[in-house]
Amino acid sequence: MRFTQEELNRLAIPSVIALVLLGAGAALVQSAGTALAAAQRSFAVAQAERRESTARLARIAEEEREVKEKLDVYQRLRRLNILGDEQRLEWADAITRIRTQRELLDLRYRVERQQLLYSAVGKPANVDFFASTMKVDLALLHEEDLLRFLADLRDSGNAYYAVRRCAIQRTGQAATGTTITPRLRADCDIDLITIVDRAAKR
Repeated sequence: MRFTQEELNRLAIPSVIALVLLGAGAALVQSAGTALAAAQRSFAVAQAERRESTARLARIAEEEREVKEKLDVYQRLRRLNILGDEQRLEWADAITRIRTQRELLDLRYRVERQQLLYSAVGKPANVDFFASTMKVDLALLHEEDLLRFLADLRDSGNAYYAVRRCAIQRTGQAATGTTITPRLRADCDIDLITIVDRAAKR
């Protein structure tokens, strides 16, 4: 099919318009593709940031939980008077008070030198566990006297008392009608535990 010159002249403007529109369409498609790729990159970055934020929040929540647990342990240790330097004067006062209140006839004790039990590595400094062994020799009317003495010692609130060993023996003394005679003797080793946080002492 052949076009006349007049027909070609009439088709020239629509052809140019069609070519312009095709070019504009191609540019729009390319621009949309570029915008989509940029949006996808931004979305990927936002997702990565969200994951990082979620992980950071999870770490913070875990650290808060650990701090709370450690704080609870610390508060319990404080209530047991296990933190800090040993309190020998308070120990002596507690035993004197128990002896008087319980009317114990014969109570002798000595506290040996403090020994390092364990040193836990920590930051910024170690935490040291110490024990001072108290050797107790106690005359008893009956076994319950020993249990009451140990309970009073624990409730005195001056240390954490860990009973390592207690042995009870009969004295062999016969009861008399005029005086109260202890028929038993208890020999105990009791560890008085203290914890020293070297970082806290700085």
